[in-house]
Amino acid sequence: ADSGPDWAARLLHSRRPFPAPDPAAPLVLVACSGGADSMALASALAFEAPRLGIRAGGVTVDHRLQEGSGRRAAEVAARLTALRLTPVEAVAVDVGRAGGPEAAAREARYAALDAVAEKHGAAAILLGHTRDDQAETVLLGLARGSGTRSLSGMAEISGPGGRYRRPFLRIDRQTARKACMVQSLPVWDDPHNTDPAYTRSRLRHEGLPALEKSLGKGVVEALARTAQLSRDDADALDAWAARAAGTVRDEHGALDCAGLYALPAAVRRRVLRAALLDAGAPGGALFAAHIEEVDRLITAWRGQRALNLPGKVEARRLGGRLVIRQG
Repeated sequence: ADSGPDWAARLLHSRRPFPAPDPAAPLVLVACSGGADSMALASALAFEAPRLGIRAGGVTVDHRLQEGSGRRAAEVAARLTALRLTPVEAVAVDVGRAGGPEAAAREARYAALDAVAEKHGAAAILLGHTRDDQAETVLLGLARGSGTRSLSGMAEISGPGGRYRRPFLRIDRQTARKACMVQSLPVWDDPHNTDPAYTRSRLRHEGLPALEKSLGKGVVEALARTAQLSRDDADALDAWAARAAGTVRDEHGALDCAGLYALPAAVRRRVLRAALLDAGAPGGALFAAHIEEVDRLITAWRGQRALNLPGKVEARRLGGRLVIRQG
């Protein structure tokens, strides 16, 4: 679609003027890549913000993984400005290698979004994830075998203080694209989204179509429902585990093995995972297989040696106590 200055001028003149927002009003930012999902969300925010009495801004993240990415980020920022969003920022990041390219890019992106939110005192950041993204996330969690929490997909509200909001999780990707078409909003299709080198891309263009061919239409909707049902179950089990953790931990922080053994497996493993995270294990590197090995120190004790876990965390059974500590 056309993305030149003529398009921006037409858009600016086509929008009804509203009074300038109150500088003291809450600020909501939209994270926009320039793709159809996030451009549709940016347009929706620009339309609704004056009616809700809030300020609306935008941020686009340049991952610097493609040639010309800086120019692309500047174009996206200009489109957000043309929608009368302010403030608008284009932030460049350095993507590391830990956890693979997709995980590293995600970590860098969220760090940048957090920094912009803190800088401007934003009350929330809107993300353009759709129902299709949710279905893909559920399938990826299923492939990892990471349990109910992984199957619950993305939450509508997440992040520190509920900063991140995903209002499009119940909307399919095609609807967002149609919204851009009817408004003549220019969009950018990231070539990484069709690159088979990326797991999510293969799932999107090969895995999900194959499932729909075998099982019929409605797979995406069913996976999204699965995410919500799994989230409800996971929330209930997490709350149970949080209560149980206080009953099995002694004054030195060690865990009582007999008390852990008496808990249902789903609750016990949550208590163990929380203890590992508290000790410094990084959540992104802590998998179900790690939790199972620690669980065996409780349920299948045969005098095993200490376990070395991500984040230089060690889990060791000493008599009737399980000691989890770093280094």
